[in-house]
Amino acid sequence: MAMLEGSIDENPGTCTVLSGRSFIGRSLVLKLLKSKKWIVRIADSASSLNLDLVENSVLSDAILTGHASYFQVDVREKSQIIRAIEGSCVVFHVDATDLTITDFYHQYMINVQGTKNVISACRECRVKRLIYNSSADVVFDGIHDICDGDESMPLPWRFSDTLSELKAQAEGLVLFANTIDGLLTCVLRPSNVFGPGDTYLVSFLVKGAKSGWAKFIVGNGKHMCDFTYVENVAHAHITAEEALCSRVASVAGKAFFITNLQPMKSWDFLSLMLEGLGPQRPTIHLPAWMVWSILVLVKWALEKVGDQRNAYSLLTPALFQLLSRTRTFNCSNAQKHFGYSPIVSLDEGIALTVESFLHLAEESPSTIYQDLSEPSKADRLLGSGKVADILLWRDEKKTFTYFLALVLLFYWYLLSGRTFISSTAKLMLLLSVILFCHGFLPSTMFGFPIQRMSSSYFEISETTIKDAFMPLASLWNRWALTLKSFSRGGDWNTFFKVGVYLYFLKLLLSFSFSAVVGVALVLAFTIFFLYEQYEEELDRLMESSSLGLKKLKGLLIRSLPVSLASFLHDYMGKDEVHDAVKDHKF
Repeated sequence: MAMLEGSIDENPGTCTVLSGRSFIGRSLVLKLLKSKKWIVRIADSASSLNLDLVENSVLSDAILTGHASYFQVDVREKSQIIRAIEGSCVVFHVDATDLTITDFYHQYMINVQGTKNVISACRECRVKRLIYNSSADVVFDGIHDICDGDESMPLPWRFSDTLSELKAQAEGLVLFANTIDGLLTCVLRPSNVFGPGDTYLVSFLVKGAKSGWAKFIVGNGKHMCDFTYVENVAHAHITAEEALCSRVASVAGKAFFITNLQPMKSWDFLSLMLEGLGPQRPTIHLPAWMVWSILVLVKWALEKVGDQRNAYSLLTPALFQLLSRTRTFNCSNAQKHFGYSPIVSLDEGIALTVESFLHLAEESPSTIYQDLSEPSKADRLLGSGKVADILLWRDEKKTFTYFLALVLLFYWYLLSGRTFISSTAKLMLLLSVILFCHGFLPSTMFGFPIQRMSSSYFEISETTIKDAFMPLASLWNRWALTLKSFSRGGDWNTFFKVGVYLYFLKLLLSFSFSAVVGVALVLAFTIFFLYEQYEEELDRLMESSSLGLKKLKGLLIRSLPVSLASFLHDYMGKDEVHDAVKDHKF
């Protein structure tokens, strides 16, 4: 490896970790302290260090022995940065921006102006090495997939989000500052960092599991992504610093992608995390365009009501792009130039992350006691067959095809203005012409094979006919039993149910038949799907409503005269009536 001019620094001495209490910063601080080669200065915006139980043994001992100290620093104030880094030979700038903040000016001041202040402070304090933690998102435009991307990729003309654009600007500042006033710099671009202490990706999964969105797969579920365990990111910072310390020319002034070197399908990664936290593996596919439309609509609605902070509370554009795009990166440059290699495998990292977040799963009883292997109530209600698969959008292409076909039939028969017989005759004529022409088509056309339809396509087995008519027969028999029970008299429950059904039938008949069919068609493809997603919430609502109606019913009965309450008790036999009679003591 080529060496820069100058002596090798044998004793690194003191280092400073800016944003040392951030997700990546914590891991880096602990790894530096465990190496026992550094006196670590932890700089962050918090007023105090606030040790937790995990770090207590290592970090508290380091503070007591003088191997660690804490500085409250706002990177927007250069004087505070100078106070923290003075005397340090290395500065790790681990930028930690709050992703929920949408104020552009605030993000700019933290990322860009803050980085300018850090560089200026490093030059004034004669810091020898500066390593900036960026993100692989800086080369992603939010539209095009990235397959095995390397550092030769240009920055996009349009970034996927504002934060990525600001980080790209900060990158440029750090790389441009290389070799000025003796300062050596480099940039690391980790991809999709996760691990214990993560407040972004894992919190999204937990929120998704509790809200029911963990059942869904956005898109086709085949998109590949690179994920990086947080300890590997910390290890990359240390190895990059060692290369700068050795004055390796191929590292200074360069940017490097950092991953776990194990790209995998995004939904496989999320499924492993979810299964460890309790919920089942997601199985229901949602079209990416539909999820994006919902996300944009929710964001717009929240911004309209002034809830800026929660506009991206569950699914941010960055997470949406993670779930719906391929983004894999080549780390060969990091491996070649400063010997980076993951020290924690992806499987081990997932296991450690899940273990650290098990307490969040335990806070949600539904994720523990609910048997998620059982079919949903909506699925059982629809017979757990082909109809259920279609109406519950198990295969969005198949469901959309059926929906489109029904919409065309709806238009053909009800909105075209023709009679039923005329519409049927024209449809049969159209099908006859299509089938007749199909018989003359060659085996291939324009390079595409044409499949011949055999006579079996038009045959219907006896089993199919029986299966189709069995539900109708069962429904008829059920209505016959209900009519028989109703004709005997004395069954007030049946009387009230029949009365309610007839009243709703009367309301429906007041509308046009085409309007009723159109609404029913839309509801059939939406209401069961929505019920499956919010099954628990709707069941609780129905249970609460039922209890409220029972209490109201009991209250009304208790207010009736004693003789009428006794009459209802004799004919209805309801517990509420019995309780009301007991309250009246007769």
